[in-house]
Amino acid sequence: MLTPVDLRGVAADELARHLPRPEVAGEGPVAAVREILDDVRVRGDEALRDLTERFDGVRPEQLRVPVEELHAALHRIDPDVRRALEIAAERIRAFHETQVRPDHELRRDGLVVEALVRPVDRAGIYVPGGRAAYPSTVLMAAIPALVAGVEQVALVVPPNRDTGRVADVTLAAAAIAGVDEVYGIGGAQAIGALAYGTATIRPVDVIAGPGNVYVAVAKREVADHVGIAAAFAGPSEVVVVADGSTPVDYAAIDVVLQAEHGPDGLSWLITWSDDVARDVDAAIERLVASAPRRADIEATLDKGGYVALVDGPEQAIDVANLIAPEHLELLCADPRSLVPRVRHAGAVFCGPLAPASIGDYLAGPSHVLPTDGTARFASALTVADFTKDVHVVTVDPEGFDAVAPHVVAIAEAEGLDAHAESIRLRQADR
Repeated sequence: MLTPVDLRGVAADELARHLPRPEVAGEGPVAAVREILDDVRVRGDEALRDLTERFDGVRPEQLRVPVEELHAALHRIDPDVRRALEIAAERIRAFHETQVRPDHELRRDGLVVEALVRPVDRAGIYVPGGRAAYPSTVLMAAIPALVAGVEQVALVVPPNRDTGRVADVTLAAAAIAGVDEVYGIGGAQAIGALAYGTATIRPVDVIAGPGNVYVAVAKREVADHVGIAAAFAGPSEVVVVADGSTPVDYAAIDVVLQAEHGPDGLSWLITWSDDVARDVDAAIERLVASAPRRADIEATLDKGGYVALVDGPEQAIDVANLIAPEHLELLCADPRSLVPRVRHAGAVFCGPLAPASIGDYLAGPSHVLPTDGTARFASALTVADFTKDVHVVTVDPEGFDAVAPHVVAIAEAEGLDAHAESIRLRQADR
């Protein structure tokens, strides 16, 4: 089922041009997204209703889900699921609380610089829906914002096509996380509403959360209006590095698990064993044949499923770094020895008992991760995505005298006389 890519004998500086990379967003999605965003900007709520009816088969007269529905959903879901969500929320919150930075300062020669860490006022969280419910994403995106101190968190999620409602398990997760502002809209139109605002939905300062290619492109398109957290959080990706020590079914199911999110994703198996490549590919075919989400998995693997044959572990990591995947699984022998070589990945999972699914639900770090190669420069969603530093500078006479001549020298070198004069005037008064 996986397209073979033989990289054995390829020099390190030649690897990149041998790697296929599916195009995530062509001109078609970009043009369609721009049309949707323009419609939302002009017509607001009415556009949201029309577009939701067009894309989700539901026409919502009431865009916001009543708060009481969130708490009622807590009692409608399976108690075991509720308990699992509560445990996940506690682990996610505990991890992100370690990321909270205090205000700090530097005092030097009469000059004090303070950095005040302040949360944004309002954050928007996008949660996928429609095809499936993702309560885990509610927790993984909303809790970091709330830990950061954001007071207003608006969550958008597509309604279910069959019921016309947001899934109970998603609403319950919002209640567990501490979010009460939930809107039953999705797609690029939801991103437009968060960025530009409508009569019902007030605009936000930062948008976070994963989505399909249209959602990801929409976030890029509105980036001049609002902050976008965690780079390009689009269709899901995984790279599994395996060798003869890896249980075949473990490698196979882990290649499959991210593919079940649907089309446009990326699933790689990297190995230096012909036997592993053959056996895992056969196991994938067997697993997919009986998978409940067979169509989604096949759609992903058909366009974005690859098996790379490499010379050894070092080249495997070289290839993984070039792919810069959302999830990197090191299922081979002695995975920790390879971790220092990893430069570009959203999250790394080490050993046979660490499938990416543990990171998706319970490890603690957010599963909102950079995709489409953006792990080269971007990180997982963190508390820092919802805060900014405000710098406060205080200068006493000693500090002024110490820096004044240097400010004048640089200002004059740049031809900015008013900058220099702001210092000279004060020097004259001293």
